[in-house]
Amino acid sequence: MKTRTILTISAAVLATGAFAQGKSVTIASWGGSYQEAQSKALFEPAAANTGIEVKQETYGGMSDVRLQVSSGQVTLDIVASGSGSAARAAAEGLLEKLDYNVIDVSTFYPGLYNDYCIGGDVFSTVYAWNTNTYGENGPQSWADFWDVEKFPGSRAYRGKVAGALEGALMADGVAPADVYSVLDSEEGIERAIDKIRELKPHISVFWTSGAQHAQLMKDGEVDMTTGWNGRFDNAAKDGAKVAYSFNQALLDYDCFAVPKGAPNRDTAMEFLNEISKPEYQDDLPKYITYGPTNKAAYETGVITADVAAGLPSSPENAAMQLPVSLDWYAKWETIAAEMYQEMLTE
Repeated sequence: MKTRTILTISAAVLATGAFAQGKSVTIASWGGSYQEAQSKALFEPAAANTGIEVKQETYGGMSDVRLQVSSGQVTLDIVASGSGSAARAAAEGLLEKLDYNVIDVSTFYPGLYNDYCIGGDVFSTVYAWNTNTYGENGPQSWADFWDVEKFPGSRAYRGKVAGALEGALMADGVAPADVYSVLDSEEGIERAIDKIRELKPHISVFWTSGAQHAQLMKDGEVDMTTGWNGRFDNAAKDGAKVAYSFNQALLDYDCFAVPKGAPNRDTAMEFLNEISKPEYQDDLPKYITYGPTNKAAYETGVITADVAAGLPSSPENAAMQLPVSLDWYAKWETIAAEMYQEMLTE
């Protein structure tokens, strides 16, 4: 596994004497504007306030955790994960059970934490378009995303199965409420993959990271792509000609998990408790437009009504979206990922 240490927070640690206490955690996330936002809103302030030394790395997801756990050489204490991937990892026995005697979730939204993963932010998987190509009148549904006559141009699509199949079924005419019941069989999964095969001649890039799909839009390399709303908002701030819609988007959350056999398990629980507090979560939207999972973060006065209206979890935006089914990912992601990979290599 290749990782890159991008930050070690030491000044606050020296000031509080945490080295003497011997408390440290190594956190892995996905880099780019997302990890930068996490670092500024969560990791750095929590390190300063607790005296826990924080080392950050980038990683490739739960496949890296699987490798570490299977080899018995676990170096990561906390990992950022998509909720579906965490559900599957938990089912495989790759994660430690979280200690909710230490971690306070009394003001969390229901459903945004479980035994093995605690929500860090709410985000949406959306379709986005290049406004130089289509203006503000880009696709407003997954059917539009697939319509290469109405919207000619190049596409990018996710190179992993998470968040890839649901939109394909909606493009194929399946109602959002029925998507996961259709996907609850290999035939249904194949139907979604066949729909992606149909679009494949127009897909010039299968992206593998949020940083990549944001860069595609910054560079104008494709005319439309799927991806995560906050990455596109940050790309737009950097000058990218990009817009997106929440209609039929996938409402999901990222979470933090502790790999099985983490060397600093107990300190990880303490740190997760700290960064789950509303006074940290209310700062996240300053750096990336993802919503907090702790509803008390909306009550501190830091998140204004205007900012809240642009977050995925605002009532108006959430009503347009399909919530991701963790049960489906726990049951089917391994099989679906194999089928999806076969399509990608055809």
